Amino acid sequence: GLLFGFEFCFRLVIFCCLGWQEEVSRYQEKQSCRERRTQAKNLKKLVYVYLVRYAEEQQDLALLSISTFQRALKDPNQLIRASALRVLSSIRVPIIVPIMMLAIKEAATDLSPYVRKTAAHAIQKLYSLDPDQKEHLIEVIEKLLKDKSTLVAGSVVMAFEEVCPDRIDLIHKNYRKLCNLLVDVEEWGQVVIIHMLTRYARTQFVSPWREDAVFDENSEKAFYDSEEERRVDQSKPYIMDPDHRLLLRNTKPLLQSRNTAVVMAVSQLYWHLAPKHELSIITKSLVRLLRSHREVQYIVLQNIATMSIQRKGMFEPFMKSFYVRSTDATHIKTLKLEILTNLANEASISTILREFQTYVKSQDKAFAAATIQAIGCCATNISEVTDTCLNGLVLLLSNRDETVVAESVVVIKKLLQTQPSQHSDIIKHMAKLFDNITVPMARASILWLMGEYCEHVPKIAPDVLRKMAKTFTDEEDIVKLQIVNLAAKLYLTNSKQTKLLTQYILNLGKYDQNYDIRDRTRFIRQLIVPNEKSGALSKYARRILMAPKPAPVLQSAFKDRDRFQLGTLSHTLNSQASGYLELSDWPAVAPDQSVRNVEVVEPVRLPCICLFFKDNVKNAGAPALSKSKPAKSNEKIRSTCLRIMQHNYSLNYYLPPQIIQKTLNIMTKYILIHIVLSISTPFFVNCMCSLLHLCVFLACQFDAVSWPVHVSLQASSPVFVPETSHELLHRMTGKGLSAQYRFTRQPCIYGNSMVSLQLTLSNSTDQALENIHISEKSSTGQNIHRFNAIERLEPQASVTVSMGVDFNDSTQAANFQLCTKEDEFSVSIQPAVGELLLPITMSEADFTKEQGKLVGMNESSATITMMPENVSSQSVNRKVVSVANLGVIPSGQENIYRFAGKTVSSGSLVLVSVALKDPDAVITINTEKTVMGSMLLRQVKTALTNSGP
Repeated sequence: GLLFGFEFCFRLVIFCCLGWQEEVSRYQEKQSCRERRTQAKNLKKLVYVYLVRYAEEQQDLALLSISTFQRALKDPNQLIRASALRVLSSIRVPIIVPIMMLAIKEAATDLSPYVRKTAAHAIQKLYSLDPDQKEHLIEVIEKLLKDKSTLVAGSVVMAFEEVCPDRIDLIHKNYRKLCNLLVDVEEWGQVVIIHMLTRYARTQFVSPWREDAVFDENSEKAFYDSEEERRVDQSKPYIMDPDHRLLLRNTKPLLQSRNTAVVMAVSQLYWHLAPKHELSIITKSLVRLLRSHREVQYIVLQNIATMSIQRKGMFEPFMKSFYVRSTDATHIKTLKLEILTNLANEASISTILREFQTYVKSQDKAFAAATIQAIGCCATNISEVTDTCLNGLVLLLSNRDETVVAESVVVIKKLLQTQPSQHSDIIKHMAKLFDNITVPMARASILWLMGEYCEHVPKIAPDVLRKMAKTFTDEEDIVKLQIVNLAAKLYLTNSKQTKLLTQYILNLGKYDQNYDIRDRTRFIRQLIVPNEKSGALSKYARRILMAPKPAPVLQSAFKDRDRFQLGTLSHTLNSQASGYLELSDWPAVAPDQSVRNVEVVEPVRLPCICLFFKDNVKNAGAPALSKSKPAKSNEKIRSTCLRIMQHNYSLNYYLPPQIIQKTLNIMTKYILIHIVLSISTPFFVNCMCSLLHLCVFLACQFDAVSWPVHVSLQASSPVFVPETSHELLHRMTGKGLSAQYRFTRQPCIYGNSMVSLQLTLSNSTDQALENIHISEKSSTGQNIHRFNAIERLEPQASVTVSMGVDFNDSTQAANFQLCTKEDEFSVSIQPAVGELLLPITMSEADFTKEQGKLVGMNESSATITMMPENVSSQSVNRKVVSVANLGVIPSGQENIYRFAGKTVSSGSLVLVSVALKDPDAVITINTEKTVMGSMLLRQVKTALTNSGP
């Protein structure tokens, strides 16, 4: 027994060692495979980079790789197709332009929106390589502009802006679609689309900046008016075009975007397009951006500075947001100072001046100098504080900081030009401080004041000139020029005291090293000292030198920047940059708005099948019976089929002609002929609708390969309907009226694209509430089917009503007003992503097939650790359907659970699968609605990882 136990242990050790070695070798093999794949990927990336960078220098090498990319363009994986197109379009070799053109055209019709997006990016690259391809590229752009995918919209508009920004006619048919898709487009695409729509709107709508303007946000009448009703007399007030309002309404929610560029784009759109009384809605969003990085602050403050010149009232309530902080950079401080100066008025000037007093003491010399200029601007713009500002600036002349003193002198000089006779004391004070001022510009400004107003200070000016004569050779050039001017003016007004001084200074200037000073000296001598050579010009010397000069206007540096579109590089630089597209002026008469009407293609309805069957029953049905049935039987078939048609005009199918033909063949040759001949009762005819459904289904199954329609997207009953209600209006807020809502998860009877809701309204007061209804105004623009007004709701009573909301496959809240006879209450319904779906039925094979089409960018997955109590099939099914309104798909594989649904608004397919791999689970969601997919993934993860029901 001992030997047997020893032998057993020995064999066990050998077995474990061998198993361990196998595991080690298997692990090493996997690692080597991973390393080889990683090396291959890295090598491929290096090859791509090399081709893009050096293809122009080594064109032969680039041409050898073209066939590889052409094969990759046909790869089943959308990421490989897109990558191949991206690299191919980046090779700057003119000889392959036809190949690139063909690849772009094919990619523009690709089933994957990610590949179509890459095609839009490639358009710009090809256009820069060969501008002669413009017309062909415009055809591709026109095709891509019709794309309904939000992934493509931003990229194709960018291509439009680069290739043909003047082709406004391409936007007409897609204008409303772009407006509606804007909320769901990725952020940088939103920026491009908004700027393009801004330019478009300025060419298609008349100006809303009229005093007689009438604004009705919910006016849809213009969409359906007849031509006679559209002929509005010119004397009638302006009414905003519904398309104009559509753009403003759909961009308004983007003011809450996290991307600062999007907020800035919407702000400039409102500035250039919105009525003036609606501009205040962008103020808070712009002020919110001031919490961002200093680079963002700089751009935002520049735009606010431009806005604040024309619309002070927009930013006055937020004046404290523009106070300078010690941590701000100099360029940020200067812009905030500019805005405070623009916002200053009689009511706020005292507060602003106190703030400026603090800024003058700043250690930042440039900022302190800018503050003094701001004080001068305030003194010029607001006459009530001119004297106060002047006195404050005079006090600054005693400051120890030379920069502050110099800037004060310059600003005082400009202010004194407005009323020099009333401020002679200030000029005298500046003359006394002249010896202590060393900054050349400040000394030159004081000398200019002395010369310009020498008659107001007749005793001080000659003494200043005497001092300047002693230091003339040591002064800066700008000071020497003003000394010469001062001497000339004093010679004309007080020659007795200054004649010799003037001659002495002119002699010094005659031999100065600077040729400007020498020329000025010779000119002055010939002008003021009469001699034989001076001629008649000396007679007018006093009128030339002592002529009254207009006072300088101190104005903002942003005064004329509104000539550039806000948020552009040209506005930032205050100069037209390359590629800048100017905004056109508003048209005097609005162009025809019918160009934006899109023809709605009516779907092929089931009566078409019946009519087709009526026309072809002789050819399809009769030959099948010609050998076995008499002519009377054929007539019986035709009459019966006509009766069937009359009972099926209410059905609505979307079927292509080939399916119609297959349905016809199945009905006439395999099913109807044999049954109709034996049964022809009224009851049977009434039941033929269901039989016709079956024929269509069979035809679709036989043609599944050639007909790319989701045949199985048939809505089914919900698996789970939550009874939980959500509060819509609290009784305290609603003055006794309370409201609860819940999602019924049923198809909405008010519209195929609407989500069905059930509202419970309760009256908790002791008085009856009358006329409870939903206001026609909706702040977010969703299509809402309102319930019929409740004429009277008795005290302590409740009533349940139904309504429908088209959320456009977005979780954005629907805001509206719930009204009674006396009051209005703003309420909102926030849908969970799972409530935006309808369950559908399909086979496991169809599920796998459709899932294979929705991979790459359309697939989201995550691995989680399941709770033990959640591992059963009942638990998984219960938790998933409680989160989302999905149908359960029968699965032939253990531990794999499948669910399917479609979005209510657009009908896009949503597939969910949960694969259990103890103790983990892999959740996979496939849908074209990538945003909805990622949101749904998070909710399913939370449901499956939490314990409890």
